[in-house]
Amino acid sequence: MDDAQEAERLSPAPPVPDATTSGGRARRLVRLATLDVTPLRRHRDFRLLFIGRGVSFLGSMVTYVALPYQAFRITPSSLAVGLLALVELGLLLTMALVGGALADARDRRRVVQLSELGLALVSIGLMVNALLPHPRLVVLYAAALVMASLDGIQRPSLEGLLPRIVERHELTAAGALMSLRSTVGMVVGPALGGVLIATAGLSTTYLLDVITFAVSLVALRRMRAVPPPPDAERPSVRSVLEGWRYARGRQDLLGTYLVDMVAMFFGMPMALFPAISERFGGASVLGLLYAAPAVGSMVATATSGWANHVHRHGMAITVSATLWGAAIVGFGLSGSLLLALGFLVGAGAADMVSGIFRSVVWNQTIPDHLRGRLAGIEMVSYTSGPLLGNLEAGSVAAAFSVRASVVSGGLLCVVGVAACALGLPAFVRYDSRQGQTSK
Repeated sequence: MDDAQEAERLSPAPPVPDATTSGGRARRLVRLATLDVTPLRRHRDFRLLFIGRGVSFLGSMVTYVALPYQAFRITPSSLAVGLLALVELGLLLTMALVGGALADARDRRRVVQLSELGLALVSIGLMVNALLPHPRLVVLYAAALVMASLDGIQRPSLEGLLPRIVERHELTAAGALMSLRSTVGMVVGPALGGVLIATAGLSTTYLLDVITFAVSLVALRRMRAVPPPPDAERPSVRSVLEGWRYARGRQDLLGTYLVDMVAMFFGMPMALFPAISERFGGASVLGLLYAAPAVGSMVATATSGWANHVHRHGMAITVSATLWGAAIVGFGLSGSLLLALGFLVGAGAADMVSGIFRSVVWNQTIPDHLRGRLAGIEMVSYTSGPLLGNLEAGSVAAAFSVRASVVSGGLLCVVGVAACALGLPAFVRYDSRQGQTSK
């Protein structure tokens, strides 16, 4: 060994950057702003669920735009669009509870499969109706009714699958991935729906939804069964009431339900999007309005690595819901399309942050034998709010004006979330490090 080699061998190794060095801080910031994809790498069933439901959800979001647009074209009335939500609401609330009981007593994958098949048949019916010389409004309301019922049955089993196919410590990452999948669908689906409606017509738009359901059914078939525990209770009124009693005894859960319901009831102006789109440019703009909140959601999810380091979930949910309401006020006051879309992007980001932390509270603290029934209650909270909110928005717009409806709704959202925070202090203090409210 020569002198140069000996000197190199004896020289100290360069320091490895840690969190206190500039390199360590940079890497830590990258991790905080990067989505964790570990569940996709480790779990085959999670990959199948992620892909199959992602494709299916994309098609559902296309129909989500087409259905109210078709109702508005037939009537044309924002109130008629809002009434679609009223038609859905009654059975949705009931079937969500039934679906929760089924999720705790039956193979959850099988329940999702059968309900997915039913939803595909409804989309076929919508496609046939769109081909008629004079499409029937009653078919749209009937389709909304059946889709709400099937969604109520499916969603608790779908939500209950996640804790069974990934590890507990991966739930935050898995929830963020599922949220990203949904937000991609909410960005691409409405935009694609608007383009298809304007260029290919409503029948082709509904046909795309049918095709995506086929992809989802193949993926679900390849997943392993997710049977209930051997001692699972049979679906019954008593088992449903047991879930209600459990939720009522936990203020942290009640807070996640009520804050979201308040935010969606007062700050959900989507029933007004068809009317607002007429002011900004028509059907092509309609897709942008529906997609804008999802763009914000996607950005929030794709940069959600920091969420693993937040433990005051109740406070995070409260702040996020307040920001949602403030952004809706800005949207209502906007005089240009670009500004309106910007506020909708901000609202979507706030809503997604709230959704991530609500999901973590649910998945990390609810026992598996109650997971389906509590998922049914969760569904009542996060679906009844938007449905009633669409009805409220349409009614206020009919009585006053579209702008008055949007702005007043956003303001009432902020006030309502503040009232929930004052009335549920244990929810605001919830700390996941203790699994309970901080003292």
